[in-house]
Amino acid sequence: MQCTWPQNDEQMLAYHDTEWGTPVHDDKKHFEFLVLDCFQAGLSWKTILHRRKHFKKAFANFDVKKVARFGEEQVQALMLNEGIIRNKLKITGTIKNANAFIAIQKEFGSFDQYIWQFTEGKTIVTKVKNSSEIRATSPESDAMSKALKKRGFTFVGSTICYAYMQAAGMINDHLVTCSRYKELTKKG
Repeated sequence: MQCTWPQNDEQMLAYHDTEWGTPVHDDKKHFEFLVLDCFQAGLSWKTILHRRKHFKKAFANFDVKKVARFGEEQVQALMLNEGIIRNKLKITGTIKNANAFIAIQKEFGSFDQYIWQFTEGKTIVTKVKNSSEIRATSPESDAMSKALKKRGFTFVGSTICYAYMQAAGMINDHLVTCSRYKELTKKG
C-alpha cells in the first residue's frame, strides 16, 4: 500500500515517488521548497505543484541571489503573472525570505548546514501506518518556525515548516507500507 495523499494525480504521484521525503542537501533545492511552501500557506500542495514550472520561471529558476534583488518592478510583474499565486504578501515575503536565506548562508556556510540542526542532522522516521496519523506540526517544526521568524523569515509557521521538513526529507512521513518508506529507511 502506497501513501494515499497523491491520489491518482500524475504530478502528485511523480512528486511522491521521486522527491517527497528524499533528504535535501542542496541550497538551491532548499530555497525552492521554501518558496513553494511559502505560497502553499492556506492552499493545497496540489495547487502549488501544478504551478511549479511557473514558479520556477517567475522566481529566476529559484536563484536566491536574483530573487533577493527583486524590486517593485518585479513585484508588479509577478502580480500580473497568472501562472503563480498572485498574493502580494507572499511575493514580497519570498523576496524577504531570500535575503534572510542569504544571511544564513553567510553565517553558517550553507543553508543546509543551518536547517538540518533542527533534526540533529538526520531524518526523523515517524513510522505512520495510515494517513490519519500524519501530523501537521512537531516540536522540531515549532523550533524551526520560531528560529526562522527571529531571522526575518515570513510565512514560516510551524505547519509550513513541517511540510517543508517532509519535502526536504528531514521527516519521513511515508506510510510504513509504502515502497518509498522502505527505500528511504534503507538509505538512512
